Amino acid sequence: MTRTKVSTVVLDAHDAHQLADFYVRLLGYEVRGDEPDWVLIGPRDGDGVSLAFETEREYVRPVWPTRKPGDQQMMLHIDIEVDDLEGETARAVAAGATLAEYQPQDDVRVLLDPSGHPFCLWVETPE
Repeated sequence: MTRTKVSTVVLDAHDAHQLADFYVRLLGYEVRGDEPDWVLIGPRDGDGVSLAFETEREYVRPVWPTRKPGDQQMMLHIDIEVDDLEGETARAVAAGATLAEYQPQDDVRVLLDPSGHPFCLWVETPE
């Protein structure tokens, strides 16, 4: 089998640039590509998964957790490991995230980015 790897995760949004700006602030990534309806960002050291954002005029915010049939469901979410859960949660909120109402675990914080995509900050806990 030839070598394969996930290089980029693409998220749709009403405004690709606004969402890219949020993740640049959150992750410390840099912009690698910028077009009118598309932005690519990635780690400054080049090591890791990049994120791309595409403007979708008909974008519908996901609902998490799903409350009723027909809601736009979350299709994926990003897990971000942190050392300081409370500090990084506060920083994410200051950058434009919203803390989700439902928090299913003590060692994870579920947040919503400005386009409504859920993402999780988590800290490794000793077993």
